[in-house]
Amino acid sequence: MTVIRMNDWPPYSPIDVNRRRCAVEAAKLMANAAQTAPNAGGVTQVEATILYGMEEQEQLARKMEELAWQVDGKSISRWFKYEAVMVRESDVVLILGDFRAKDSPMDAECGFCSGTGNCSFLYEHRPHINGLIDPTKRDFDTLVDGPLCGVRVHDFGYAVGSALFMANRLMVDARSFWTVGVAAQRLGYNPDSAMQVGVLIAALAKNPYVDVNTDYHVVNLQKLIDANRKLYALYRQAGGDYRFRDPGFEAEKQARKLEKDSSGEEE
Repeated sequence: MTVIRMNDWPPYSPIDVNRRRCAVEAAKLMANAAQTAPNAGGVTQVEATILYGMEEQEQLARKMEELAWQVDGKSISRWFKYEAVMVRESDVVLILGDFRAKDSPMDAECGFCSGTGNCSFLYEHRPHINGLIDPTKRDFDTLVDGPLCGVRVHDFGYAVGSALFMANRLMVDARSFWTVGVAAQRLGYNPDSAMQVGVLIAALAKNPYVDVNTDYHVVNLQKLIDANRKLYALYRQAGGDYRFRDPGFEAEKQARKLEKDSSGEEE
């Protein structure tokens, strides 16, 4: 009979990988929920990528840190840095993208894209041929490749919300981050989508997306573990060889002596 052990420590050990696989299955169901979310016109517009593994998550986190320095001095710089740590702490990353927001607007003349009562703002800022947007221009110098169709973006919110609703039903911790989506786009995930959001997923004893300390990029769980390990190792190295000097044993002998003396006084 097969025996599957699970625990969340030590990270990436066999029993931890067993646990992470459950989070990956949850991510697949969350992707399904996003794909079936309601959308205007009843046409598909959501693509998804599921990303997990130490190397893959590290690459995504480093791209976020790179972007943080591009906006250095702004508050969002720290968002990128803090949330990069969360990418590393996650079990799996679900990257959702909307591939119609840029190239296939709803043409409802609602003005969602700019506030005017038509779609002129979007078409004036996109190369197009007789009203058909040319999708081959993919370079941009902003964090998000805008402008985007407001109706499509609105519908994309339903998709992300559906994925999070599924996470709630599956009892896994999850939170959506636009910073993760921006970095994922730079790395080529969901290549057809101009707008992307990353949903971080974890099935851990402690939700890694709340109770976030300030300076989280330098003071986080892994950093604290490393600091304690360093202090512990230094103490051992300074204490000499345990065969010749063992402070713990000396303390134990002293405690036993006190106990014995106390017992004798009572008698």
